[in-house]
Amino acid sequence: MELKDQNMDKFIFAGKSLNEIEKFMIDNNQSKFRAKQVFNWIYLKSVMTFEEMTDLPLTTRNFLQENAQIVSIRMKDKQISKDGTIKYLFEMEDSCFVESVLMRFDNRANLTACISTQVGCPMGCSFCATAKLGYKRNLSASEIIQQIILIQADTGLKVTNIVYMGQGEPLLNLDNVLESIKIFRENFQIGARRITVSTCGIIPAINRLADMNFQSTLAVSLHASDNETRKSIMPVSNKYPFDSLMETLKKYTEKTNRRVTIEYVLIKDINDSIEHAKKLAFAISRLKSNVNLIIYNPNEKSPYKKPIKENILKFKYILESSGKKVTIRLERGADIDAACGQLSSKTKKI
Repeated sequence: MELKDQNMDKFIFAGKSLNEIEKFMIDNNQSKFRAKQVFNWIYLKSVMTFEEMTDLPLTTRNFLQENAQIVSIRMKDKQISKDGTIKYLFEMEDSCFVESVLMRFDNRANLTACISTQVGCPMGCSFCATAKLGYKRNLSASEIIQQIILIQADTGLKVTNIVYMGQGEPLLNLDNVLESIKIFRENFQIGARRITVSTCGIIPAINRLADMNFQSTLAVSLHASDNETRKSIMPVSNKYPFDSLMETLKKYTEKTNRRVTIEYVLIKDINDSIEHAKKLAFAISRLKSNVNLIIYNPNEKSPYKKPIKENILKFKYILESSGKKVTIRLERGADIDAACGQLSSKTKKI
């Protein structure tokens, strides 16, 4: 699937609307009618070469081959877990790398892709392998979208659910994230409720989403039940304190009438005690929310450990007793470092 003879001046189809493709065709003395065919081949059929667009005249295909590309990034590496999870390493045109993960769960028709929004991450969470990479740049909307195009082309399957939980902090790249969501909804026919955007808690961006009545799911990586604990593992709490974040989320749910998902990674002897569970239950008691407990996934760059099973179950019980819906996230792809907090592009340094 490697791209050949890439040219920075070529028109990149990935991420373009039908109107933009029509304009490109018309501006180059091509039939406007052909734009819809190209659009369908890319977004609905996930083809990766113009030669595969068999209902286009040969002259049109030759024109496209000379003047355009479907994508600008390429799949550099691929690993398949024993549970069927697939981790992809994608290379950008500027030789930066990001990882994406495709997950399928038993007895479910859904096919979920976890995609990246930044090269590296600026947030510095101490338990996350991606944080150790540092931050290089935001991905464009097109680069975000191309991850899905390449995944679908590789598997021959249609992604049904998208989670912005890969490398980077999505709300620090909000314009490109929102543009990509618009294209996923319009071009890929993926509904708003099948899209989840995760954040460490960037308060101004959360307020912006509230004002626009954001209808996809907002997942908040809380990972602590008080500001001091959170600051010790998540530097973002120095700028956006715990109590301010909770008040912001309460206003968000009231404005949008949407539940937020509280993500909480359980780390042994850090945030997994009964006391932490009680404090968390109190902190979110007035918040319209569900809780997703994540068992810490060890990585070679972190000293933290998994909690014991007894503490996991006690933590869940306390939260459920407070009236919250609580799930424990199924671990997927840990054997290939594809689980939550493990994405590090380690086959190639950024």
